[in-house]
Amino acid sequence: MSSQTPRPTNLAKDGDDKLIISWSDGLRTTHTWQNLRNNCPCASCREERLKPPDPFRILKPSELVPLNPVQIEPVGYYAYKITWSDGHDTGIFTLELLRELAEK
Repeated sequence: MSSQTPRPTNLAKDGDDKLIISWSDGLRTTHTWQNLRNNCPCASCREERLKPPDPFRILKPSELVPLNPVQIEPVGYYAYKITWSDGHDTGIFTLELLRELAEK
């Protein structure tokens, strides 16, 4: 990461379903928690997204409640780790990924 790479200057929760990130270059991005979870970059989630959908899959009770972030912590100067209400915490969201996800 170069010294010119934009960095977050502020992270703020917006209601129950959004994360607002203010960046050092003046950009302000909005992320829904659902979009972040759907795009979790960990190996398990990426592998799960590659599988064909199972039309006969039965949801577990824990999958029926909305997922919420429990904790967000920086990983060095390049990423954030989000711990979710279901205990999942292996996704490392790089700054580049956060900007890319916001632009979609």
